[in-house]
Amino acid sequence: MGHTKLQVFILLAMLTGVLLSCMPGVSPQISDVEVANAQAAPWLNQLIQEMQDAETANPPAKIYRYTYKDQEVFYLTGRCCDIPSKLYDKNGNIICEPDGGITGKGDGRCTDFFEKRSDETLIWEDKREQK
Repeated sequence: MGHTKLQVFILLAMLTGVLLSCMPGVSPQISDVEVANAQAAPWLNQLIQEMQDAETANPPAKIYRYTYKDQEVFYLTGRCCDIPSKLYDKNGNIICEPDGGITGKGDGRCTDFFEKRSDETLIWEDKREQK
């Protein structure tokens, strides 16, 4: 296949514009979240959809993209009640749980994540109101 991220994004942008232009009263604009997701991977879009289908977390969930140990990673923030955060590689495999859990220190497999991460980009944020 060999498509670049930019080619995939352009294709998604064009498709979104065509679909939205068919809907009366809807302006074909692409949000920053859609841009970030188009540049990421299908597993990430599925993860976001699963969180949108679930109840809102407290605090609301966020996904950040970072560079860590010379690779692109995705950090899903921890949520209420000792649920740990998750750090994923670019293919959606869990690398570790950097923080949270019973001790608040995660699973101990990437204790240097917060010191070594760089290039922070917010990919997604749950902006729904708490119930």
